[in-house]
Order: sequence, then C-alpha cells, then structure tokens
Amino acid sequence: MATATGHFMNLSTSSLTAQALRQRCDPEQFKFTTTAELTDFDGVLGQARAQAAIQFGVGMRSDGYNLFAMGPEGTGRHTIVRRYLQARAKAMPSPSDWCYVFNFKAPHKPCALKFAPGQALAFRGGMERLVEDLRVAVSAAFETDEYRNRRQEIEAEFGERQEQMLSEFGERAKLESVALIRTPTGFGFAPLDGDAVMEPEKYRKLSAAEQKRFEELFAKLQQELERLLHTLPKWRRESIDKLRELNREVTRNAVNSTIDELKAGYRDLPEVQQYLEQVHEDILEHAEMFRQPKEGESAMSIGIPAAPIDSPESPFRRYAVNLLIDHANTSGAPIVFEDHPNHDVLLGRIDHIAQMGALMTDFMLIKAGALHRANGGYLILDALKLLSEPYAWDALKRALRSREIRTQSLGQALSLISTVSLDPQPIPLDVKVVLVGQRLHYYLLHAYDPEFAALFKVVVDFEDDMPRTLENDQLFARVIAAFARKESLRPFDRAAVACVIEQCSRAAGDASKLSTSMQALLDLLREADYWAAAAPRDVVTIADVERAVRAQIERSDRIRERLLEGIVRGNQLIDTAGERVGQVNGLAVMQLGGYQFGSAQRITARVRMGNGGILDIEREARMGGPIHSKGVMILSGYLAGRYAPRKPLSLRASLVFEQSYGGVEGVSASCAELYALLSALADAPVKQSFAVTGSVNQHGDVQVIGGVNEKIEGFFDLCAARGLDGEQGVLIPQANVQHLMLRVDVVEAVAQNKFSVHAVRTVDEGIALLTGLSTSEVNRRIEQRLNDYAERALPYAARAASAARQLKHGLQRK
Repeated sequence: MATATGHFMNLSTSSLTAQALRQRCDPEQFKFTTTAELTDFDGVLGQARAQAAIQFGVGMRSDGYNLFAMGPEGTGRHTIVRRYLQARAKAMPSPSDWCYVFNFKAPHKPCALKFAPGQALAFRGGMERLVEDLRVAVSAAFETDEYRNRRQEIEAEFGERQEQMLSEFGERAKLESVALIRTPTGFGFAPLDGDAVMEPEKYRKLSAAEQKRFEELFAKLQQELERLLHTLPKWRRESIDKLRELNREVTRNAVNSTIDELKAGYRDLPEVQQYLEQVHEDILEHAEMFRQPKEGESAMSIGIPAAPIDSPESPFRRYAVNLLIDHANTSGAPIVFEDHPNHDVLLGRIDHIAQMGALMTDFMLIKAGALHRANGGYLILDALKLLSEPYAWDALKRALRSREIRTQSLGQALSLISTVSLDPQPIPLDVKVVLVGQRLHYYLLHAYDPEFAALFKVVVDFEDDMPRTLENDQLFARVIAAFARKESLRPFDRAAVACVIEQCSRAAGDASKLSTSMQALLDLLREADYWAAAAPRDVVTIADVERAVRAQIERSDRIRERLLEGIVRGNQLIDTAGERVGQVNGLAVMQLGGYQFGSAQRITARVRMGNGGILDIEREARMGGPIHSKGVMILSGYLAGRYAPRKPLSLRASLVFEQSYGGVEGVSASCAELYALLSALADAPVKQSFAVTGSVNQHGDVQVIGGVNEKIEGFFDLCAARGLDGEQGVLIPQANVQHLMLRVDVVEAVAQNKFSVHAVRTVDEGIALLTGLSTSEVNRRIEQRLNDYAERALPYAARAASAARQLKHGLQRK
C-alpha cells in the first residue's frame, strides 16, 4: 500500500499465521490407543514448590511451623495436603487417650487424665466394674453378723452411758426426796413420800415454806439435768464417729483389694494413681451409697437393673469416666478436617441438661472439639470458613500460643454470663494446623494480624499452571487415565486426550502452559463421558470433548449472546467496516461467574485548541477506575514527550467509551484510546474493520494485556455474525503471541484469509496498520496540528497576560 510520503506499509509483516494462533497437541505423540492402557499417575503434577513446602512444614516440629496452603480453587490443595499428611501420619505413633473425671476437691474443675492409646477405654470399663463390684461387696460386708454385732455394741454403749448418767442423777435426786420422772415429752421432777411419788393432794397440804423448798430444789435439779443433757450430743457424735469408723473399716476391707487391683494396671501413671486414691477416700466417706436397699425399698429387689453409673440419676455418676478421646482403634497420627470450624467445634463444648426446671452440667457433659481429636496429629481447616465464624480465629490462636486446649463456653469466655460453670483442666496441645485458603486471605492476615506470621511460618503456594512440554503432556495423559478409572468413566482415546490438553492450555490462557485446576479437568472429563454415553460410545472421542466444551459455554453465555445481538441489531453502535476519524474499536473482557468473554467497545476522541489537557470522561463521570485513569495520564505523557516538545501543548481533547453504562477499569484499552486520539489529531481515518487491545507506556511501546484469547474471539464473533469479508482483524501486543490458544473456528478463518490477527510492538506500527498511512505521515500531520494550535493560542495568551498586568496595576493603585 503506497503512502503519501512514498513509504510502504505491508500488513502481512505483522499478520500472524494460523499455526501461531493455537498450539496443537499432536495425538500421534501418544503411543496408546486409549487411556485404559496407561498406568495411573500417583504423583503431584506441576506443584513442585508446594510439595517441598509441605514436606518441610510437616517435618518441622518446632513451634509456629503451621502451614497455610494458598492458591485458587480446584488446584487440589486439600487432596495434595491430605496425601502428604497421610503418608507422614502412618509413621507416627498414635497419640494419647484423654478423659475427664470428677474432681473430689473442686467439683467445678474436672480433672483431665492422660492414657496410652486404648487405655482410657479400659479404665472407663474398670471404673464401671469397680462400682458394680463394690455395690455387691460392700452390701455383703454390711450384712455380716460381725458388723451387726459391732454396730449394736456401739449403739448399746451410747444407751448404757445415757442410762447410767440418768440413773446416777436420779439417785442424787432421791437424796433430796425428789423423783426423776420420764415423760413422752422429756423429763420432770416430783416430791417423794418415802419411796413413792407424793400424791398431789398431800403436796397441796404441805406448808408454803415446804412447797417453796421443793420448787427451789426442782429448779436447781433442772439446771443440773440440763448441764448433763448437754453432754448427750457429744456422746452421740462420738457414737456416730465410731459407727462411721466402723463403716469405713468394713468398707475398707471390701474396697482395698478391688481398688488395688485397678491401681495395679496404671502404676506408671501418677495422675491416675492420685485420682484412684481420691476415689478410695470418697468411697469410704460415702459407703452408705453402696448398700443395697432392703426388699421392698426399690425396684432393684425385683430384678430391675440399676441405672448406668454415667446416667444423670445415678448416685455413682461421680465415679464415671468421660472418655473424651479414644485411640484404641487408631493407627498412626490422626488427620482431622473440620468443615464447620466455629468456636465450640474447635475447642469443645460443655452441654447442659434440664433438671427440676433448671439447667445443670457436670464433667460428664464435656464434649471433645476438633483440636482434641487432632491432638498429636494434624488439623485441616478452611481459612475463609474459620475467619467467618465469630471468635473462632482468636480461639485457635490462643490454643496454638498456649499449647493447651481450654474448653469453655463462648459466653463464659466473653464474660457474658455470670453463673457458675465448669472450668475443666486444660489439655496439652501438640498439633500441626493446615489452613487452606486463597492468596488474598494469606496476604491480608500477614498484613493485618501481627500474630499470624509467628504461628503460620510455612506458606504452601500452589501453582495456577505448569509448563506445557512433551513430558508433561505424557504425564497429563496418565492423570486423565487415573481420573477415568477413579470416577468409573469410559476410556479416552488419544485424540480426546490431545483435545483435553489443548483445553487445559486454553484455560491457562497461555499456549506454553497447562492449567493445574484438577477440578475443572475432572468436570470436563465427566461431561465428556456423559456425551459419549449419549452417543452411545464405549470410548470417549474428540467429538465428545468438544461437545462438552460447547455445552459448558452454552450454559453460561446468555449475556454474551444478548450483547452480541444488541450490536448486530444496532442497539450498540460498533462498526466493522468503513473508516472513521477519531474512532477505534476497543476490546474488553467481562467476567460473569466462572465464564468470561470478550466484547467490542467503541472508543472516540475529539480534539480542539485548548490548555493542554485530556479530558477523561469516564473519570469525570466517576465511572473509570484508578488504573484506567492512570492509562489516560500515560497518554498525556506520551503526547507531551513525542510531539512539539519546544512549544506549549495547546490541546483540549476528550476520550470516552461510547454507550458504556458500567464501570471501566484497567489499562488494556490505552492503546485504543491513544490510536483514537492520534487519528483525531492527524485527521486520519481509522479502519473500523480492526479492533485493538493492548496497553501503552510513555515511550509508545505496546505492552502485554490479559484475556487476549477472549478479546479476539469476541470481535471475531461480531464479524462472523455480520459476515467475514477478509478485511477484519485484531491488533494485539507482540508479547501476547505466546498466550494465543484461539478457538478452532477462529484459526480456520485465519487460515482461509477471512480474518487476521496482527501483533505490534509499538504505537507507530499500530497506527500505520489502522490508518494505512506511514508512521512519518501520521506524525507529520499531528505535529502540524499541534504547532498550529500553539501559534493560534499565542494571541490569546498575550491578551490574557496583558489583562492580568492591567488588573495587577489597578489593584496596586487602589
């Protein structure tokens, strides 16, 4: 194409071949017919960095070396972490059992007992058997003739002492001619007439002096009797103490052998020995509990079994064992994944039961949490779920810092309730915590929580993609084979495998990469198997994979179709033919859910003489983001540095995304905006058959952008809807060529010269392609326009300066 300056611009020099638009995966590189012939790949694909970090974090036993596995969803974070933890946990010893028991000295502070794996269950059974054996042994001991005789002796001794005291007092009273009389309500005094009590008639005939003497004597004896009777409670207590000691002695003889037998199994556990000593003492103090009721006193006598010792109504509940953690059937260290990590689920809870209209609790109602279950092993938590639960994150940090599990209700921890509750003894904590979350979660925690870095020192960063090499293609085929077998899918033939690999490369947005999203891969394999079954076919073919990809798009592209329909019908003005000054087709990417697509956007520029500014209408309307505003400022820098550097830039320009009713963000449209501005300044029409994407710097270099495949395909779909004429195409940055993985229909259109994709390195290359003029001609026109503006602006500037001087002198005279 000849230009006005005699230079020539050959469009083919920047036009990409069809082979450059999509890196094919050759099915012939595979030596198998279907994936049924392949062995499973049991390693981790493309995550060498994450593997090394997991191995280090799992092997490091020092404090604070917990792990944070970060990366996008679907990369297999949970699966890979679990696989390594399982391999490590098998070689580790099973952790200790833990149980809570009654604290006889402080009932509101239950004691925690530690046992070897499986011992706690045996201990609980031993305590249950102890109670049952004692109920029989103690009852039998209290039914012996020896016990009855000794009890009767003690009771008789008290009666004899009482009778002897009263008899001696009565004899002393007789010496005063007074009789001690026992009545149903107590004791009384009466005068004696010889050896008999004086008749009332005779007493009334006594003289007043004699009656007064008797009354004074009665009062004196009453006081003395009261002093004597005050000693009876003391004797009663002594008798009760003797009975209690007798009961203790009888109980001790029945208990000692049973307790000693139980203690013998736990000689190497001092805390258990101490607890059993307290049990021993408590049983001796409450021996009466173990005595069986006599016939007719309860249902036990007719064969109804007693309530279990751990039931709320059992009097022996204090001797029950709350088995918190049991590792009797555990091999190796535990691996716990908690899907709902709230405060109580992590630290355990204390339940309550209703009794007589009130809520009651005790040590048997303490329930284990995730930290209890994972103690001695590994705990996996979802970071976002953990942070979403009130106070759960703080509770986890406290447990990790103190290295102990303190179970308490959230209301008690926050001092929201003042009622008396339990304060269980804390349990030592030895756990490796793995948080799984997004990169954003990690960086935010690291920035805003000063404790986070000290507690989670190992970051496990999962890759979004991996290099696409022949070796990795072979490994990917084995991964597909493994998934097919695991999910009971049909085998995939080699062409289908090649198509899946190409789709994974397309998902990575890079021809030299493969996406590591195993979830997306598995979804594609399942859906391809579905379409193979609908065919029906015994083997998944390339047609089934392509049908699955199309179906995924069809389920999500309603909005894209509506936007495209609006452009085709003229509701949104986008030209794909002809030429316009100051008008360029820009390209944008829209993300809706998990689906993103490209769409064309008209960008226009208007210029006139002014004060050297570029008006960003999007920013002024508060519809442009800061990054987009930065891109417009870069355009100003490019213009000021490139054109008429020795003269003031007397330019007033405006830029806008036409018919844009939402926010605009990013710099990928800065090239299109600059081309529109240059076209307006040079009065050079831009071919509307082209669309442009790319960002630009102040030196005019075209820089890489994201979503290049979607942007090209978005403009292609519009051109295809209107009819491809061979003139349409897209300008992209040269740096984006390596990312091209375009749809097959786009590649075929390019191969048939119906559509073109051009890669440019500089703004000069791009403006020449868009206008058909040489770069020097465009720059000459722009330079001439700006010089003209500067010269025409001089008189206005002189008049403005003169007016300013006159105003200044006038103010000075005043």
